[in-house]
Amino acid sequence: MRNGPGNRIATIGVYGFDLPGFLAALDGAAVTTVVDVRQRRGVRGPEYAWANSRRLQAALAEAGIDYVHMKELAPTTEMRRLQYREDAREGVGKRSRTRLAEGYVAGYTEQILDPADLSPLLELASGGGMPALLCVEREAAACHRSLIAERLKREHGLRVLHLGP
Repeated sequence: MRNGPGNRIATIGVYGFDLPGFLAALDGAAVTTVVDVRQRRGVRGPEYAWANSRRLQAALAEAGIDYVHMKELAPTTEMRRLQYREDAREGVGKRSRTRLAEGYVAGYTEQILDPADLSPLLELASGGGMPALLCVEREAAACHRSLIAERLKREHGLRVLHLGP
């Protein structure tokens, strides 16, 4: 699969958006399916209550956007803890992180990404649709969704669009 008209994928995070802005970003990029790659599909705090799974799925359905949960692409709890320790060491919070720890990247790649079956994502992208990988971090480079997108770009030629507020 190389550079066909539908061979593209987007990524998007929750932080920095409200629901109308989030839906507008998806619409502006012609996203047809949101692929949730979170382990736990909730976000703490009233500001992001709209991003909790049931509410998000209802809003997406109303907007005519499909929803798929690919929990198998979510990092493990231990991987997240490793990242939190690195964030603490560097004095950054989850919402202000700009990059992933090297140990996190290595562990995620080896344990999750290398054995993962990415064919469902390739099918979504090759059918002329625009899937968007969803997690919470504002910056794609601070989230595992960027690792998935980069793998799809490098190995399958997908074009990647990172959506932000």
